Amino acid sequence: MKKGLIALSPLVVFITLYLVTSIIARDFYKVPITVAFLLTSIYAISIMRGVPLRKRVDIFSRGAGNPQMMLMLWIFVLAGAFANSAKQMGAIDATVNLTLSLLPPSMLLAGLFVAACFISLSIGTSVGTIVALTPIAAGVATQTDTSVALMTAVVVGGSFFGDNLSFISDTTIVATQTQGCRLSDKFKVNSFIVVPAALVILLVYVFMGSGVAAPQAVGEVSFWKVVPYLVVLVTAIFGVNVMAVLTLGIVLCGVIGLASGSFGDVYAWFSAMGDGIMGMGELIIITMLAGGLLELIKLSGGIDFIIHQLTKHIKGKRGAELSIGALVSLVDVCTANNTVAIITVGGIAHRIGERYGLDPRKCASLLDTFSCFAQGLIPYGAQLLMAAGLASLNPISIIPYLYYPMAIGVAALLAIIFRYPRRYSA
Repeated sequence: MKKGLIALSPLVVFITLYLVTSIIARDFYKVPITVAFLLTSIYAISIMRGVPLRKRVDIFSRGAGNPQMMLMLWIFVLAGAFANSAKQMGAIDATVNLTLSLLPPSMLLAGLFVAACFISLSIGTSVGTIVALTPIAAGVATQTDTSVALMTAVVVGGSFFGDNLSFISDTTIVATQTQGCRLSDKFKVNSFIVVPAALVILLVYVFMGSGVAAPQAVGEVSFWKVVPYLVVLVTAIFGVNVMAVLTLGIVLCGVIGLASGSFGDVYAWFSAMGDGIMGMGELIIITMLAGGLLELIKLSGGIDFIIHQLTKHIKGKRGAELSIGALVSLVDVCTANNTVAIITVGGIAHRIGERYGLDPRKCASLLDTFSCFAQGLIPYGAQLLMAAGLASLNPISIIPYLYYPMAIGVAALLAIIFRYPRRYSA
C-alpha cells in the first residue's frame, strides 16, 4: 500500500504545483505548466529507491523519447510549420471568410461540431482533426466575437467522436482485439451509448449558437488560399498518414504563398515555418517531461497499484463494469494516452469480463469510451496541448467548455447503472 501511494505521489505533487497553486492565485498563467512538470519530474526521480541516480535518469529519458512519443513530437513540429505558414500565407483568413459566408452565425457552433465529428470519424484520429480545424475555429471566434476557448473546445470535443467510434481508430482496434470481438459489433454497441450524447450536445450548440454575433463584415474569399486546408482534410479523410498530410499542406502553403505574393520570397516561407516550429517548443517540452514522468510512475508500480486497488472489491456486473471504466480512466490520467491505457488494462478487463459474465462488445465499448472521456479532459494530453498551442491558449481555459467528453463519460456511466443497451448488458 505504502509503496503504491509513494509511486503515485508525483501526480499529487503535479496537481498541487499546477492546479492548486493556480486556483489560489486565481490565474492559470501564474505557474507555467513546464515548471510544474519539471519540478514534479525532479521529485519523481528523487523518490525512486533501489536504483542508482544515473539509471533513474535513463528510465526517465527512455519514457521521454520512446518511439510513440517521438512520433507525436514529429507531428507537433510539422503541425507548427503548417499552421504558421498557412496563417502567414492567408489561408486561415480565407477559410474563415468562406465559413462565415456559408453558415449563418446561429449555426457556427453546431456546424463546427458536426464537421469535427465527421472528419474524426473518417480519419480515426483526434489529433489530425484538431490540427486541421483549430486554426479555423480560432479565426471564426475572433471574427464573431465569440470565446476562442469555446470554439476550440467544440473542435476538441467533436474530434473525440471519431476517436471513439471510427473503424480505423487505434483505440477501437485495440479495444476490440483485447476483448475478442468484431469491430462492427463494438461500433454498434458504442453507438447506442455515445450517439445520444452527441445529439444532445449538438442541440446545446444549436441553442448556444443563437447568441453568436454576426461578423460586422465578411472579407473577400480567396479560394486558392483555402486549398491547403481542403487538401489536408480530404487526404486525411482518405486515410493518408498524418505526417504525409501535413508535409503536403506545408508544400502547398509555400507554392500558393509564393505564387500569390503572400511570401515575398522563399526565405519568408522558411521563416514562417521556423516561427511555427519554435511556437511548438513549450508543447514539445511538456510532452517529453510528461512521458518521462509517467514512465517513472509506471516502473515504480503506480499503475499496478491502481489496478489492484480497483479490482479487489468487485461485486456483480455493475461493479465489474464500473471497475473497467475506472481502471482505464485512471491509467489514462497516468499515461496521458488513451491507446496505451487500453493496452495496459485490456487484458485485465477481459479477465474481469469472463469472470462476471460481461458481454465483450460492451466491455470494448466501455474501455474506449471511458478512455476518450479521460483523455479529452486532461490538460497535459496531446489533444488539449495541441489545440491550446494552435489557438494560443492555456489548456486549462478550454476544459470548462469540453461538453462532449463530459457527456460521453456521463453516458457510459448511465449505461452501466441502467444496464444499457439491454441486449448487451444481460
